[in-house]
Amino acid sequence: MPHSSSRSHIDPDTQALTLKRLRQISRILDKIFTIPGTPIHLGLDPIIGFIPIGGDFLGFILSSYIIIEAARLGVPKTTLSRMLLNIIIDSLVGTIPAIGDLFDFAWTANEYNIKLLEEHLQFPHRKRV
Repeated sequence: MPHSSSRSHIDPDTQALTLKRLRQISRILDKIFTIPGTPIHLGLDPIIGFIPIGGDFLGFILSSYIIIEAARLGVPKTTLSRMLLNIIIDSLVGTIPAIGDLFDFAWTANEYNIKLLEEHLQFPHRKRV
């Protein structure tokens, strides 16, 4: 029987552990700290974005790990492309002085990518447009 490249051959327990790990990574990158007395969350991604020259690139590399793991879990290429677009937007806009730093605090690409991954794992056979 031929296998489909869009279906994961990873057992459900491994998927659950991987998803848990990726949620933790996303939280660290996007929302690990809460500013006391506010609903504002900060993660390492916007903080490392302040590092001159390589900070946004480092954030891109760290965020790419989520996409690599999503591919390993069988996420379709169209969804992987959306996930990649999220981190490209984050990285490119993040390079703009001042505006990029503010954008980094609001645009939580990793959180968006986890939602896309969860949607795939919950409904793996759903057609995506």
